[in-house]
Amino acid sequence: MELSFDGQLVKNHTSALQNKALVVAKELPVPSGAAFQYTFLRHHRARRIRLTVRSDGSVLVTAPRRAPLFLIERFVWEKAEWVREKIDFFKAQPGGLFPKLTGNEYRRHRQAALNLAKQKVIFFNKRYHFFYNAITVRNQRTRWGSCSRKKNLNFNYKIALLPERFVDYIIVHELCHLQELNHSREFWQLVEHAIPDYRIRLAELKKVRV
Repeated sequence: MELSFDGQLVKNHTSALQNKALVVAKELPVPSGAAFQYTFLRHHRARRIRLTVRSDGSVLVTAPRRAPLFLIERFVWEKAEWVREKIDFFKAQPGGLFPKLTGNEYRRHRQAALNLAKQKVIFFNKRYHFFYNAITVRNQRTRWGSCSRKKNLNFNYKIALLPERFVDYIIVHELCHLQELNHSREFWQLVEHAIPDYRIRLAELKKVRV
């Protein structure tokens, strides 16, 4: 599990460090006095500075290649209390909310997630009547689900560990991509047809990262 915080959009800044890919274990003292270490990664696809706290307490900062170092460090400083709170939160969770699994445990969860996904897709598709091909479940690091142009639905095995209200939203979200492979107004209207409070569920789910 991860908890993330997005920062500001960075536009066309230059920096002597823009080609440096990775800086490891920088230490930042925070206002409370409890310093923490973080790793930061420059990525060519990143448009915003993002802070991620993982369930093991590690902290990752992802930034655009052209983001100045001072801007990255200022952002981390401003969100330092948030980071410290999340680190403490994970320390209070024995094994993390999504603990590491053995091979047999993963296979059991994967099968449970596949059964769940199939049941939910059938249930919600009675409302939509969309055509789809395969339903698969994988161990994904960054997504709860996806829908391909070939109309294949894919879900993260960890949906089997989520509250049902989140599962329903994820299933409906991907199901609606069968009709609208985008996040247009028409897409969200389709989602709202089955999940009227999708905005609330989405906001809550954004606080829980794979």
